[in-house]
Amino acid sequence: QVHLVESGGGLVQAGGSLRLSCAASGFSISLKVMRWYRQASGKQRELVATISSGGITNYADSVKGRFTISRDNAQNTVYLQMNSLKPEDTARYYCYTNQYVDYWGQGTQVTVSS
Repeated sequence: QVHLVESGGGLVQAGGSLRLSCAASGFSISLKVMRWYRQASGKQRELVATISSGGITNYADSVKGRFTISRDNAQNTVYLQMNSLKPEDTARYYCYTNQYVDYWGQGTQVTVSS
């Protein structure tokens, strides 16, 4: 059974950093495309970062140069390192994968104060 559990969110001042984790179970992340999405209050969920099974990464323009997605196959965990955080990065962040159906974690809240 596929499970995704995010952690690492919190309250941080603008310019600060956070590292989000997504612990996966029920499948091997090394075989799957993994993504981080975020959803700010009153807005649609948006794709933030993607890492392919081959390690190729892609980012939303709004986070390029500030966020880094990575994975630890041995820990079956995906990370999102977020640097130079801005108030507009405030959102709930979700881990996502697809294995015949879409799987989402419960999300972790990131709040960036100005």
